Amino acid sequence: MGFNLYETDFYGWTLKQSRLLKQGDFRQLDITNLVEEIESLGKQERRELENRLAILIGHLLKWEYQAEKRSKSWRATIREQRRMVQKLLSQNPSLKPYLLELIADGYESSKDLVVRETPLDYLDLPEKCPYTPEQILDWEYPRE
Repeated sequence: MGFNLYETDFYGWTLKQSRLLKQGDFRQLDITNLVEEIESLGKQERRELENRLAILIGHLLKWEYQAEKRSKSWRATIREQRRMVQKLLSQNPSLKPYLLELIADGYESSKDLVVRETPLDYLDLPEKCPYTPEQILDWEYPRE
């Protein structure tokens, strides 16, 4: 059936699976790998949302903890990441119930970003994310 095409030519495999689906030829489908790829796509969206939240929260922390160094660049990054988070949530509404979990998971990466890009250290930052989901998604937060 040519299922090893999955390992030797992934792009060719995707084209073949697409063609078989369009033709309704389900007998020849590589179901095992199709299931794996579909699950992987969902996980990718979840990881993307967590990553965007981490960057957004990291910049909110920088904004709050280094008020004297606030810049247009930080404001723009906050806006860009907030826009991307909201876009991901609107395109994937089933991720909304996981928002608190993704914020908590992404917070460690947020702290890494702050420590890497500022003189602050981990002990200078809250152990848990100090922002609510509402604050994180609020276009007016933080206020000057």
